[in-house]
Amino acid sequence: MKVCVTSSGPDMDSPIDPRFGRCAYFIIVDTDTMQHNAIENDAAMASGGAGIRAAQTVASTNVEAVITGSVGPNAHPALQSAGIKIMTGAVGTVREAVQKMKQGQLQQISTPGPAHRGMGMGRGRGMGGGRGQGRGRRNM
Repeated sequence: MKVCVTSSGPDMDSPIDPRFGRCAYFIIVDTDTMQHNAIENDAAMASGGAGIRAAQTVASTNVEAVITGSVGPNAHPALQSAGIKIMTGAVGTVREAVQKMKQGQLQQISTPGPAHRGMGMGRGRGMGGGRGQGRGRRNM
C-alpha cells in the first residue's frame, strides 16, 4: 500500500506534522517495502488555498491513504473525491505512524477537522482559554 504522511522533515525519522495543508513535507511510503520519498509542500506558505493545493499534490502521487493530524473543510472533499482515505491519531515519527497504521491503530475519518490553529492547542487550552481567571476583574 502506498501512503502519504505529513511531516516536518524529509525523512522517515522526522516528526509528524499535524497540519495537512501547511505541513513542510509529504513523505510517500510503500508500506510493504518501507521505501519512501519526500515531496516538499509548495502550498505550505500559500496565502490561501493551501489545503486544496496540498490535496492536489497528494492525489497526483496515487496514494491510497494520508496519515496526518487534521484535514480542513476544503482539503477533505478534494482527498475524498480522489479516493484517498484520511487517517488520524498518529504521533511521533513518520516511521512510527506507518507502523501504527499497519497495526490498525489509526482512525479513519469521514468528516473534516477544524482548521489547524497551532500545535497543542486543543479544546479549552491555549491563550485565554479559561474563564474566571481574574482578567478584567477588580478586587473590591
